[in-house]
This record gives sequence, structure tokens and C-alpha cells, in this order.
Amino acid sequence: MLQADPLSPTSPRPPAGAPRYQRLRVIAAMMIREMSARFGRSAGGYFWALAEPLGGILLLSLAFQFALRSPPIGTSFMLFYATGIIPMSVYNGVQRAVAKSVDSNRGLLTYPVVSLIDAVIAKFLLNTLTHAIVAVVLFTSIILYDGLYVTLDPVRLVLGFLLAALLGLGVGSLNCVLIGFFPTWKNIWTVLSRPLFIISGVFFLFESVPPAFQAILWWNPLVHVIATMRAGIFATYQPGFVSYPYVLGLALGLFAVGGWLMRRHAAWLIEQ
Repeated sequence: MLQADPLSPTSPRPPAGAPRYQRLRVIAAMMIREMSARFGRSAGGYFWALAEPLGGILLLSLAFQFALRSPPIGTSFMLFYATGIIPMSVYNGVQRAVAKSVDSNRGLLTYPVVSLIDAVIAKFLLNTLTHAIVAVVLFTSIILYDGLYVTLDPVRLVLGFLLAALLGLGVGSLNCVLIGFFPTWKNIWTVLSRPLFIISGVFFLFESVPPAFQAILWWNPLVHVIATMRAGIFATYQPGFVSYPYVLGLALGLFAVGGWLMRRHAAWLIEQ
């Protein structure tokens, strides 16, 4: 017997409380649909998810290799810049995908079994898993290529990755609502967020800048995220300035505000 697709408009609506795990099935179905749309129909598939961060790592490594005798930490330029570019890619990828939750699922959101929060969670989980695979492949490839001996701190490595993903979830959730209310916010946010690559510590250490600049940079949560990722790769690096409660509180706070606005104005956002 064929099982009905939970996202199909022809599927009968189940009685209240019947499917105990209906929410999980809906999210899983949306993840599979998104995966098929993004990677299943493209020529390169997952290659394009690897190409963007890898290109940035190679370009920065080549550029600074001629200007500097050694990276700020360790001996590998590629590994140092990977610890900055990968968490930035995680944050940017998640927040961009979550912000498009309404636009890319507008048709599905008209079905009673699908909520806007389901679309957000599906986008978050799929992009987080995708970037986790990318991070493992890139870090492993760089370490093997350069023949490095690395003492990893798995807790900090995973924590840095999760903080980047959660921060992307929080920012993307709020931007999803703001773009729905004010479409021009998409262009404004693109302009405002461009300097983040420069001021988030991708190619420098927080401790290397003047104290007056440190006092300003500290409020950028991505500085904490990148420093945590670097501490997970380089055992000698111990960033004492990092505040996990600040980054986690900001990420969850933005998600709470964005989620509340989505639930309150879901019908209006879908109709726009």
C-alpha cells in the first residue's frame, strides 16, 4: 500500500492528535524536498557547497602567504583561514536560507499540516548538516594535504560550529519577518552585513588589534564564534575574551522574537 505524502494537497487530513510524530515527518519531508531542489538537479551537486568556502580559503592563503612569513597561529595558512571562513560560511548559509523560508515554501505553507516554523526548522537542519559535512571534508583535506599534526579539542570545535549555526538561525528568523514586512530590508541587510567578513576576525586575531578596537569588536558575536572554532583546532590558542552566554543568548533571543512574530503574522507573511 502506498503511503500518502504528508505535503500533498490531495492527502486526507488526519484526525486531531492521530499522528504522534506528524511534525517530525513534515519537517523531514521538507528537508528531502529542499535537498532535491538544491542539489539533486544541479550539475555539481554538493560540489558547489564545497567550492565557495574552499575558494575563499585558497585565495586568502595565496594572498597573505606572500605578505606574511607565517600565519598568526600555527604553520598552515590554509588551516588558519579555514577556521575563520568555515564558521562564517555556516552562519551566512543558515541565515540566508532561513530568511527565504517563506519565499521558497509559499505554496506548501498554504496546507494546514505545514507551519512557517516547520519551514524554518527544516531549512536550519538541512543547511547545518550540509555545512557540517563541508567542514569535516575541508578540515580533513587541509590537515592531510599539509601533513599537519593537530591536537583537536572536539568540544570547542563542535561548540563553535553550533554557535555559528544558531546565530544564523536567530538572524535569519528575524530577517524572514522583516523582509516580509519591508521587502527593501533584504537589500539594506546585504549592505550592512558586508563588512562582517572584515571585522569578524577571519584573517586576524582579536588579541592582535588595539584595545580600543577590541572594546568595539567584542560586541560582534562572530568574533566569539571564530575564536571558539580556532581554539578547537589550535591547542595553543586560548581566547579568554569569549563569552558563550552572550552569543547563545543573542542567537536564541533573536530566534524567539522572530518565531513569535512568525506565529503572530504567519497568514499575512504567506499572502504577501
